Amino acid sequence: MFLLTKLLSRHGGLRITFINTHHNHARLRKFTDLATFHTQFPNINFTSITDGLPKDDPRSTIIEFFPHMIAPEARSKVANEFRELFISLLNKNSHLQPPSCIIADGLMSTIAMGVAQEFNVPLIVFRTYSATCTWVSIHISKLIHEGVTDQDEMDKMITRIPGLENLLRGRRDFLTAFILKAQDFYVKETLAMTQASALLLNTFDHLEAPIISKLATIFPKVYTIGPLHTFLKTQATNISTPLLSNKDGGGLRKEDRSCITWLDNQKPKSVLYVSFGTVVTLSHEELLEFWHGLVNSAKPFLWVIRHDLIINGEGGLVHNNNNNNNNVPLELELETKKRGLVVDWAPQEEVLAHPSVGGFLTHSGWNSTLESISEGVPMLCWPILADQPVNSRCVSELWRIGLDMNGTSDRLVVEKMVRDLMENHKEVLSISMGEIAKEAKDSVKEFGSSYHNLENLIKNITSVKLSN
Repeated sequence: MFLLTKLLSRHGGLRITFINTHHNHARLRKFTDLATFHTQFPNINFTSITDGLPKDDPRSTIIEFFPHMIAPEARSKVANEFRELFISLLNKNSHLQPPSCIIADGLMSTIAMGVAQEFNVPLIVFRTYSATCTWVSIHISKLIHEGVTDQDEMDKMITRIPGLENLLRGRRDFLTAFILKAQDFYVKETLAMTQASALLLNTFDHLEAPIISKLATIFPKVYTIGPLHTFLKTQATNISTPLLSNKDGGGLRKEDRSCITWLDNQKPKSVLYVSFGTVVTLSHEELLEFWHGLVNSAKPFLWVIRHDLIINGEGGLVHNNNNNNNNVPLELELETKKRGLVVDWAPQEEVLAHPSVGGFLTHSGWNSTLESISEGVPMLCWPILADQPVNSRCVSELWRIGLDMNGTSDRLVVEKMVRDLMENHKEVLSISMGEIAKEAKDSVKEFGSSYHNLENLIKNITSVKLSN
């Protein structure tokens, strides 16, 4: 959403109010020099509302806090604060025209739709999933009705999603426990989302054209304007003042840039980058299995181990300061020093673009997937929740640009699959990935599909042509 905001401001000159949660707004301020930011983006203003949870809630893991965040009482608090904020913006800017539109995260559809309808303002939903996962989410009710929620139907092929016949496997690929616990919420938000004036997607036409066409039968307008991070970097090369990078502003974690110096000393395409994103957690046993597998693969690796990555048997986080390496056996520490590097957080876009990186062991979050595609880095996928299994299935079975670990973290499997990615299947995967990476970059260039779609989006926003 932050990338989208910067892109709309820079490319379209739009005046934007960026509404975040209090919790994430505080984190954003911590790692962003707002004074410097506003010199480049004077038309972006920041404000925040509650996420529905008490201020002192630790918000430790998404599995723990998400059910509380989507509870009716929490959502009611969010809805009330959003409405009050919207009214205050109208009163504050009474001498100006009211907002041309509201752009809301797809999982805020019901709340945003209520305000949009009350004040007769068009609503655009920005679903931060892929087009494929957005299409699948529209069919959640159908999947539940077909009985794929049963535990013994983990690998039952889903056959009734048009365009995706025999691609997805029941609970393994979409209806994870995480989704099932919140199925009523997802169904409600998806239904509200389909009533919006337009749908925004961080993808590009070449990658998901058949599914994008199907979404266009449901939404009045569909704008595919990704990959957003590549689009923004392309904009930076076309202006005299360089845009702020994530290390300068917009991140929610402090990056350890020592890894770039380490990568500079590695051979081309030799390093496996390992990161499970911002919300996935591992048990201590899973951590050790991955670690043994990585070391035994004999491949250089750069591994992001967040301070809150490890979870104990009771569901609580084990906060690591990276001084004791999570009680890792001494032999693993010694072997890691020989060929690997562990950091708390890395500048991922820069890492994936580095010539030394030849593979990415990922949780298959959509941002990570797109960043890997843009830089032409084949993926080894270990998805856990939400849209990640669908992304992994597309990467391995549909686009053929990576391998799927099928949820296994056994050290022997990790070792084998790392070697498959970096050696045995390297050439085939690199060819497929190279073709898609070129299409990703071409889509955001002038006259590319995403460039054209962004132009149309801005034109329609400024002329208020979005039907309400």
